[in-house]
Amino acid sequence: MCPTCLSSAKLIEPPFCRQCASPFTGEVTGDTFVCGYCQNLRFYFSRTVCACRAEGVPRDCILRFKYNREMYFGTHLVNWLLNASQRWIDWNEIDAIVPVPLHPRKQRQREFNQAEYLADGLSRALEVPTLKRNARRVKDTSTQTRLDAEARARNMHDAFAVRDASAFKGKRLVVLDDVFTTGATLNSCAKVLGAAGAREVIALAVARGV
Repeated sequence: MCPTCLSSAKLIEPPFCRQCASPFTGEVTGDTFVCGYCQNLRFYFSRTVCACRAEGVPRDCILRFKYNREMYFGTHLVNWLLNASQRWIDWNEIDAIVPVPLHPRKQRQREFNQAEYLADGLSRALEVPTLKRNARRVKDTSTQTRLDAEARARNMHDAFAVRDASAFKGKRLVVLDDVFTTGATLNSCAKVLGAAGAREVIALAVARGV
C-alpha cells in the first residue's frame, strides 16, 4: 500500500478502556480506565491492546487478507500489531504468543489460520515464541458477524480446550486475534488458558470494532 493509504489508518490512542481497548473521547485520570460496558463483565484476560479501529483501510486489509488470501496485506497487519504492542506490552515479561485457533473444518476451508500467520510474524520480530496447536477449537461455531454481544458470548461458550495444560502453567501469555469486537472469542480462549494455569493472559488484536 502507498504511504497515503497507510497513514489513513485510525490508530487507537489513549485514553482507551483497559479491558476492551475501546477509545474514549473525553478526559480520564489514571492508567486503569474501564468503560461502562466492561465494568459489569467478567474477563479472563487482564487487559486488551488493539492497534487501530476496524474501519477504512485496516478493515479492508483484514477482510481481503482473511477471506481472499491476499497475503501481501499480512505485512501491514503485523506492522500495526508490532507498533501497538511494543508501546503497551512489556515483551520482556511475556513467555509466549498464543494465536486463537480455528476449528479444523474452517481451517481446511480457509486454508490458513490468520491468527497463526500474524503470531508468527510478531514472533519473528520480537523473538518471542508462539504456542500453537496446544490450544484448540472444539466447537464449530457459527460466524459472529451478525450476532449481538450476548449471542456472541453464548456462541463461544466452551468453544476451546487445551491438550497439555503444563505448556501454559505459570506463564504470561498474549492471546492474539485479528479483530476484537465484543471480546467473546478472545475471552473464551483466555478462559481455558487461565484454567490451564497461565499466570496472566493479555488480549491483542490488530483492530478494534467500534
